[in-house]
Amino acid sequence: MKNLSLAIGGDHAGFLMKQHIIEFLRGEGYEVKDCGSFNRNPIDFPDIAIDVCSQVLEEKAQRGILVCGTGVGACIAANKIPRIRASVCHDIYTAHQCVEHDDVNVMCIGAQIIGSKVAEDCLRAFLSAKFSGEAHFRRRIDKLSKLERSTIAGARSDGDTDRRR
Repeated sequence: MKNLSLAIGGDHAGFLMKQHIIEFLRGEGYEVKDCGSFNRNPIDFPDIAIDVCSQVLEEKAQRGILVCGTGVGACIAANKIPRIRASVCHDIYTAHQCVEHDDVNVMCIGAQIIGSKVAEDCLRAFLSAKFSGEAHFRRRIDKLSKLERSTIAGARSDGDTDRRR
């Protein structure tokens, strides 16, 4: 599946790991779009997540990769963007299972959590995985999409996004 086009980005905490990942992926034959950061100066991960996820949504990249300190902040930011399904992946099983079962299109990595060799193994698993399309997984993805649409519609209708009251 090396014909995939990828978008990658990371904040300052993920900068060095992102650079390593770009070299690794290009060495593996992938086309990689670097969405920043471009140095170790502090930058907020939501800004990078927007750029990476926009590439995926505009179909300029088939999958996205985000790197921050733990992967968590980048994952939260990415999952706020409609039609993005992101997962933190720090092990091989999660890296392929999130695509096979949940049709994840953005992988988030914590540069302070895993080393470069584990990241490479996770990337191989993530990028070679395909959504299974089995009925029960498709049903769950449909429910996630419906939830996303209803949340957006609810926020637009009354401006009140806190439904816990």
